[in-house]
Amino acid sequence: MNSSKHGIYLRHIKRPMDFLLSLLAIILLSPVFVIVAILVRIKLGSPVLFKQDRPGLNGRVFTMYKFRTMTDKKDENGDLLPDDIRLTKFGRFLRSTSLDELPELFNIVKGDMSIIGPRPLLVQYLPLYNEHQKRRHEVRPGLSGLAQVSGRNAISWEEKFDLDVHYVDNVSFIGDWKIIFLTIKKVFIREGISSNS
Repeated sequence: MNSSKHGIYLRHIKRPMDFLLSLLAIILLSPVFVIVAILVRIKLGSPVLFKQDRPGLNGRVFTMYKFRTMTDKKDENGDLLPDDIRLTKFGRFLRSTSLDELPELFNIVKGDMSIIGPRPLLVQYLPLYNEHQKRRHEVRPGLSGLAQVSGRNAISWEEKFDLDVHYVDNVSFIGDWKIIFLTIKKVFIREGISSNS
């Protein structure tokens, strides 16, 4: 983030924009939240929300919210069955349409996340990053990001990390809006949807 222009955008524009847009989205999508929550409760049980710790800005850990997409089915020893067994047809639908991601809008309102930024990965990955890859935590993690609109499942983890760092170095108002529109396009055509993040 060498440019002072990028710094001004990050410090004074990006966070207020994130807050206002995510709050507006929550209000406009409130009927969808209610319907999905009811369906999750009926089809998958409670709790309706799936909560998981993820690393955020500067590696600080926060609790990320999603709609749950898997059951709590266990084997005879009381251990959870493999993910692919617990992921139901309804859960796959939520993931393929990205509806499971909607509760992350509350993370954005809280300031844990941004609309656009590197996707927050699992906490246990933190010790595995090299110095270059760690730079993805120099900005807030995003609901979507450059890697998600640049091939998503078709590119390697190394390429994803390179795209994350490229985003950090080139974050801008215009760039964020390009990613927002590309994300909307990909969600509607359900292209390259990942179930791993």
